[in-house]
Amino acid sequence: MVRRPVAWVVALVLFAEALGIAAVNWFLGVVVDRQDMSLAGLDPDMMSVSSKAGGVVFGLYFALCGLVALLVALRDRAPAGFGRVLLISAAVVHGLLGAFAWGLIGWTAFLYMVVVLGLVVLLLMTYDGRPDEPAGTAPEEGAGGPGGARGDEGSGGGEGPGGSEGLGGSKGPGAGDGSPVIPPAAPTAP
Repeated sequence: MVRRPVAWVVALVLFAEALGIAAVNWFLGVVVDRQDMSLAGLDPDMMSVSSKAGGVVFGLYFALCGLVALLVALRDRAPAGFGRVLLISAAVVHGLLGAFAWGLIGWTAFLYMVVVLGLVVLLLMTYDGRPDEPAGTAPEEGAGGPGGARGDEGSGGGEGPGGSEGLGGSKGPGAGDGSPVIPPAAPTAP
């Protein structure tokens, strides 16, 4: 329901951030180059080049994260592997930038970073199911869902460790369809 719109918003925000970060760092590099001043004996050309390079690297990083979010929105599938790692790292970066922004810039920049952090986390959490399950499909009745075959431990249903849901039992509604394996109850001392 909210998965695709959140993924679209995250993609747009990350693309805008990529462009903004690259442009600001490039501008700072041009300013340092035109002032031709040294900072604690550092070469101004080196500072200019490193600012521009940092802007390009961070811009490409955020653009890649935006591409992952865009692919999530288009495919309506959870990010997997390297894409998931990229989005998690983007969330961590926004958390750290938010903490620095509070002290250096002010609460509005902090609020923006926290909103983007929340959107990225929401994107990651709304797709937190089976990675190959398309959006909009509900879990089957009987596969551990409401009224399913799992039941409570103490309900006396007669399904013990040797029953259809015991160790290695292949009978039952959830067997063989990829549903999670439920371990038996831990033994207790009398």
